[in-house]
Amino acid sequence: MNRAINWKFTLVLLLIGFMIAVQYNSVKNPKTRDTRDIWAIRQELAEEKKLHSELLSEIRDLDKTISTYKSLSESSAGQALNETVEKLNRKAGTTDITGPGIIIEINPSPESVAYGIPITSISSDLLTRFVNEVNRFKGIAMEIDGKRYTVMSSIRVINGYTSVNGLNVSTPPFKIKIISPTMSDSEKLYNYLLASTIRDDFYLDNLVLDINQPMNDVSIRGWPEKFENLYLQELPKGE
Repeated sequence: MNRAINWKFTLVLLLIGFMIAVQYNSVKNPKTRDTRDIWAIRQELAEEKKLHSELLSEIRDLDKTISTYKSLSESSAGQALNETVEKLNRKAGTTDITGPGIIIEINPSPESVAYGIPITSISSDLLTRFVNEVNRFKGIAMEIDGKRYTVMSSIRVINGYTSVNGLNVSTPPFKIKIISPTMSDSEKLYNYLLASTIRDDFYLDNLVLDINQPMNDVSIRGWPEKFENLYLQELPKGE
């Protein structure tokens, strides 16, 4: 009997000792450790505050739209609804637009031309990195080689060629058009791209990113595909 009790007591002590050792080791050597300096933390905080500000702005716009509907009479509610639909179509990229922006030309590098290096289609990874760089700026509209790029667009490799919306991107040279909300935004984007390391990434692929000065009138085409209504149904009048 005493031997059985001693054996159980020893086992309990071993388990407790093992748990204490594991806890001490995890406290002394944590798996993850934040090694960022104060400036990296401040930058992340600034990005979060910017996102918070954008969300508040969207909420204010939605509240304003709701207030407009409530204050309108039945006869003018249809007009307000059409204006909202037009605004949403513009956001979705289904309409042609003209506004302040920049035109970027993707050309073969002079060295590749001089040495006769064959130029192939731009890689999907490089084009995706460029789009991600540009999307740091909110409210922009983009056209890649005549193909409207929206939140529903995709960049893929099809039969060895980079494609946007399922359509092959031309072998350089080709153009990318970007429209910003204001001329000031276009100038900020222009200066950002001039200083960005994305130009070096293009040069490593024997390509040159030629960024033209911002212009007041840049035109891009809308996305030709139409949205399909899968769930909403129109009710008969009077219901």
